[in-house]
Amino acid sequence: MIRVGIVGASGLAGGDLIRLVHQHPGLRLTFLGGESSAGRRPAELHPGLRVDLGLTVERADADRIAERCDVVLLATPAPVSARLAGELADRVACVIDLSGAFRIRGQELHERWYPKAERSAGLADRFVYGVPELVGDALKDAPLISVPGCYATAITLGLAPLVLGLGLHLRTVLVDGKSGSSGGGLQLRTADLHPLRNGAIAPYAPTGHRHAAEVGDFLERSKPGTVGSLTMSAYGVSHVRGLLASCYVFTDEELDLRELQRAYLRFYRPHPFVRVRRSDETLIPMPDPQATLGSNYCDVTVLHDPDGGRVVVLAALDNLIKGAAGQAVQALNMRFGLPEETGLTMQPVMPV
Repeated sequence: MIRVGIVGASGLAGGDLIRLVHQHPGLRLTFLGGESSAGRRPAELHPGLRVDLGLTVERADADRIAERCDVVLLATPAPVSARLAGELADRVACVIDLSGAFRIRGQELHERWYPKAERSAGLADRFVYGVPELVGDALKDAPLISVPGCYATAITLGLAPLVLGLGLHLRTVLVDGKSGSSGGGLQLRTADLHPLRNGAIAPYAPTGHRHAAEVGDFLERSKPGTVGSLTMSAYGVSHVRGLLASCYVFTDEELDLRELQRAYLRFYRPHPFVRVRRSDETLIPMPDPQATLGSNYCDVTVLHDPDGGRVVVLAALDNLIKGAAGQAVQALNMRFGLPEETGLTMQPVMPV
């Protein structure tokens, strides 16, 4: 059994990590870390976890963690992850970070979007950007893995068949993102109070989002295709889980819908957690985030708009599972040579 520690156990992603690790046949939960929640049991923090794990949350001491864990999952804010990853690197077999501390490789771009997450450039260069469908063998035996952001996962999976599969130059990509309140974590902000959030479509990042910078940074290093400019506007909507990334792609390439659909099906045929869907294949238009909730699936649809001269790519997922905890476990599976779907075969729950 692989011994697993989770730091940031009181957060939303931390709760889903506890649930997924607990039900995983090849993992054993041996450490729960946190600061403000130290001394509390998981069931106190996460009402859905009515199980006795034999653990209480402890302060995140690197010596204690290294002694009891083979792999550590950091569901902590970026500044905390930057510090803990430095303390734990080379002391455990693998550190998997769910924060933004190591997602952006370039130091200047990182400092723009994560100014409080101070890190050494040498340590950042050692992290594998952990979207399993796109980095493949790089995860095997990787000692340090950075899990992409929830929006970045959807956008990158949506664009990969165009950039990495067909090798296209995407002149301009405009992303419209909509996500539920869980994307902001458990921090108390006035704008997230129920009287203001319920029924709202709140443009909280209308002119830029750090996940777009993350995607651009990754795709710039991933050939054969290229992206000229990628910009994003993000909106908060009133549901809790799930997000939809609508990518409007402008390219000078001659494309048609059938060619695009074949390219997406071919690209994701080996990957069980990306479902390529037609927009009209179910009772509701696809992809819809509610058809992914509780699962590790990302649903992707590609459309061609010849009148507008654009390709439209829609990607939906559960931001706490495929966008966070589930993807982390998927990367963990691949890192330790387990089938990537181990412990992640749950189907979506719908309606919600």
